Amino acid sequence: MTLAHPLPTDAQSILELAARSMFDLFANASEGMMLVDRNARVVWINDQYRRYLPALGFEREEDFVGHPVSAVVQNTQMHQVLESGKPILIDLLTNRAGTFVVSRIPLRDPQGSVIGALGIVLFDQPQTNLQPLIAKFSLLQRDLDEARRELASRQRLPHGGQRQSRHTFASFVGRSAAAVEVKRQARRAAQSGSPVLLLGETGTGKELLAHAIHASSGRAQGPFVGVNIAAVPDTLLEAEFFGVAPGAYTGADRKGREGKFKLADGGTLFLDEIGDMPLGLQAKLLRALQEGEIEPLGSNRLVPFSVRIVAATSRDLLALVREGRFREDLYYRLSVLPIRVPPLRERRDDIPALIEVLGEDMVHRGEPHPPELEPQALALLQAQAWRGNIRELRNVLEQACLRCDADVLSAAQLEQVLRASGVADVAPALPSWQTTERPDATRPLAMQVAEVERAAIAAALRSTGGNKLAAARLLGISRAKLYERLENPER
Repeated sequence: MTLAHPLPTDAQSILELAARSMFDLFANASEGMMLVDRNARVVWINDQYRRYLPALGFEREEDFVGHPVSAVVQNTQMHQVLESGKPILIDLLTNRAGTFVVSRIPLRDPQGSVIGALGIVLFDQPQTNLQPLIAKFSLLQRDLDEARRELASRQRLPHGGQRQSRHTFASFVGRSAAAVEVKRQARRAAQSGSPVLLLGETGTGKELLAHAIHASSGRAQGPFVGVNIAAVPDTLLEAEFFGVAPGAYTGADRKGREGKFKLADGGTLFLDEIGDMPLGLQAKLLRALQEGEIEPLGSNRLVPFSVRIVAATSRDLLALVREGRFREDLYYRLSVLPIRVPPLRERRDDIPALIEVLGEDMVHRGEPHPPELEPQALALLQAQAWRGNIRELRNVLEQACLRCDADVLSAAQLEQVLRASGVADVAPALPSWQTTERPDATRPLAMQVAEVERAAIAAALRSTGGNKLAAARLLGISRAKLYERLENPER
């Protein structure tokens, strides 16, 4: 504090006394105090502050006092106060000792020059009314730390490309028996170095599981490289996998180009839609997997590699093998640890949780609020076949939010969206007792089985347009058995 005119002697004495009293008050009432000099070196701490030294990693006071504050206190802002000369009256500081509410005040000489700074720990266990602030700060700090880690990983990789797994098993949403089982199998597969083959319909989360397997494996610190075989023209696949030697052909990069096998060296290579791979390339892939080495296009040099293969397909590979469109030896090479990823219609109990997660993601991408559904609307979504699985569910939710102005979506609105999105036969909403995985122990088993049978028969008749013979075939029963069930539904 500097004054335009000198104070009278008595006023000056009062000012000095007030400053001393305030210092003593903070020294005794606060949870800790420290002083740093103009060079940001710790010159003093009080008795309360000494309690934090062990948590900060110091056994003796002399290992702390006399050292640069940035070297002994993580995330300190004392430098900012010394440079700007402006106080930071309320702030949250997080370091090894915990999270604290702190104040930082610059100290000036009679000429107004900054000669040091005073740091005050106001709370070391913030009071209840500060918890929302603490929680928000912690969340922002965690997001910042994750962004910094991602940026650092991008800077370490060629062309700034992202080569790290983005998901863990926690990202695979679901507590149904089917979801729990597939995660159990995938966790076991992660502990092995053998190839994994993920089988399942489109949109079931095969790529997410591939990321999770890598993140839980011994190669988690290595790169995760994925290639969608169906998205790359056949003529470019070999170069995409094995790379190109410098000047291999007219127009080739003079520096050459590394293929996916080399980029994934030491980590995991994810081969999505492996069933779409041309036969000619299958033989080269098999040889590369057997020998552990590749030969870039235009090169006579063999390049060794070490990758863990995770493949995925929505096609029936065994049928392709029987048709001669997929090599049998490559199939058995990839299918060491096959995992079937269940479709959404086999894990209807997970739909409410998936809707919540998808809604949060929609908000992050610009939607004003997540979709809210009436109970009947939720039951309607749980009743659908979802041929596109989670991807289709996301699409329907996004359409519903764009088409409907209501804050809460009704079953009628969702039915309109389903029909507009191409669902010809919208299944009716499931009964409330059928939307949960837990059996109703208060109702006889025969009654529950009968209701399930009635619902299955009704769905089959809807899908076949009332054709009973086709419905019986769809259900895997004889036509006589179907007529019997229709005539005596309680049986």
